[in-house]
Amino acid sequence: MAIVNQLSWMIGGPQGTGVDSSANLFARTCVAAGLWIYGKREYHSNIIGEHSYFQVRASDKPVGSHIDPVYLLATFEDSTAQIHAHELIPGGAFIYDPLLTKPDTLKLPLEVLRIGIDFEKIIKELAAESGEDYLKLVIMKNTIAVGASLALLELDFQYLEKALAGMFTGKKAKLVPLNLKAAEKAKAMVAAEAIQKFRYKLKANPKTPERLMINGVQASALGKLKAGCKFQTYYPITPASDESVYLEGKPEFGMLVMQAEDEIASLQLAISAGLAGVRSSTSTSGPGFCLMVEGMGWAGINEVPVVIFSYQRGGPSTGLPTRHEQGDLLFTLDAGHGEFPRIVIAPGDMEESFYDAFWAFNYAERYQMPVIVLSDKSLANNTQSILPFDESKLLIDRGLLASPEALAKSAAAGGEFKRFAFTDDGISPRPLLGQKGGIYWNTGDEHDELGHICEDPENRIRMQTKRMKKLELALREIPESQQFKFFGDPGADTTIVTWGSAKPPVLDALPVLAAKGIKVNVLQIKMMSPFPKEAVSRMLSKAKTLIDIEMNYTGQLAKLVRQETGIHIPHTVLKWTGRPMSETEIVSAVTEIVQKKSGKVVLRYGL
Repeated sequence: MAIVNQLSWMIGGPQGTGVDSSANLFARTCVAAGLWIYGKREYHSNIIGEHSYFQVRASDKPVGSHIDPVYLLATFEDSTAQIHAHELIPGGAFIYDPLLTKPDTLKLPLEVLRIGIDFEKIIKELAAESGEDYLKLVIMKNTIAVGASLALLELDFQYLEKALAGMFTGKKAKLVPLNLKAAEKAKAMVAAEAIQKFRYKLKANPKTPERLMINGVQASALGKLKAGCKFQTYYPITPASDESVYLEGKPEFGMLVMQAEDEIASLQLAISAGLAGVRSSTSTSGPGFCLMVEGMGWAGINEVPVVIFSYQRGGPSTGLPTRHEQGDLLFTLDAGHGEFPRIVIAPGDMEESFYDAFWAFNYAERYQMPVIVLSDKSLANNTQSILPFDESKLLIDRGLLASPEALAKSAAAGGEFKRFAFTDDGISPRPLLGQKGGIYWNTGDEHDELGHICEDPENRIRMQTKRMKKLELALREIPESQQFKFFGDPGADTTIVTWGSAKPPVLDALPVLAAKGIKVNVLQIKMMSPFPKEAVSRMLSKAKTLIDIEMNYTGQLAKLVRQETGIHIPHTVLKWTGRPMSETEIVSAVTEIVQKKSGKVVLRYGL
């Protein structure tokens, strides 16, 4: 019996050989056919040569994570076969080049279909028919692998043609017929017997609503554009650079993107723009964020609105530059000399990456402080099909700006403006640099209402209290839906606490666990500072079993929950290999904890 629209497909090869292109083509084809996809991208930290791979999950329902088993492995060189053959399931299929790979030497499970494709023959035929140089066509091996896969899956090639037309536009549109012909030649090499034997099929669903195919850096970048951000700074670092590169490629949106000489300068540039009233941001990863700490303290004491995107990756030091981790939570909350307010929010999927990017600028200007969006490599680089964003309720809030009347009064008096005036809620009217009557001082030292350096103890008490109590205001004003989310049956005995990109595989696992008779609910904490301790305490106190699931060694969210609420989470599911969690791993780990009462489960799967 055929299994329709439930597929795990993988392709791999040396970096620089078109692995990402082939995976994007396959995923685009699925989306064009009305399917939902999730793509997991893994690559080494060198530029070219080392093995990389891309796994695409296709389904007739929305999916937010990958699964471990591979149903169809497509290769056009031998290293992928050697590395990933054992991941195929019995009854799966293996597409390979018989000139390069000998299936009998691999650890293939039983009953795996072996489908040899003569890549060289196809490329030679294309070269002869088109007049193109053979060497220039070698890169089309990726299209051939995709074509053979789609033939085996019996998905109509009209959707492949649509995907190709979306990838090759403008002057590159001439490549569409050539790539389509390569795929057709691959299709002809897939035996009818193999197509009949392979159980997994893809069937188009034209009734599926229009969707976006997007990754996390693109979603965050679009959120910034929607928020009116006009100045983005960065120093190249994986995986954060992808966001700035994407924005640089969109000059029509009017954002100035500047590459600074280092991360220190990158933040200082963004702070300077914030002082002038420009919505500004900088994007970095863990090592770069470390360098920004002193500048962030300066923004904190001077109440400057600035947004910092920090894409976590494996640490410490340069650690695992292109791999995934959630190891920066506690550092981000306390990074800096002394104490100063900052808002820290952690999106958990592509949609939240967009919306949280938008809200971050409102928070920064409303509460006049640094806002850190704590994302991660898995969100940044992985791909998902989602519904279009709902922009109807996204209203820009510039916060409390100094009124023309107040500035005119200050100018008429010939004096300075009380930029840091004491107020009931801690928020002072904010003049912009260059405004007439808005003269005040900025300094890294403690200061009075005018900004002048002041070491008076009573002033220090009042000024530090003024700054810090804005966090209490933010906690009251920011809707709970932006602080945390709750999923599943409220009456379930087991509650999973999680954050960031660990959320989607946890949610994908819920129906699988339910089918096994295991009922759980999920609390996703999004706002880490100020921490919603009363709400979290209320929800966690109802559970008989608490499980913390996150991607680090020490269980940092569990520590934060205990620090803020006093509640100890006795069961943890942790992973720090640099590879993201899968639905498969979550199901196994939660089942073990519920059935065996295991205290700690460490996940290891992934190459």
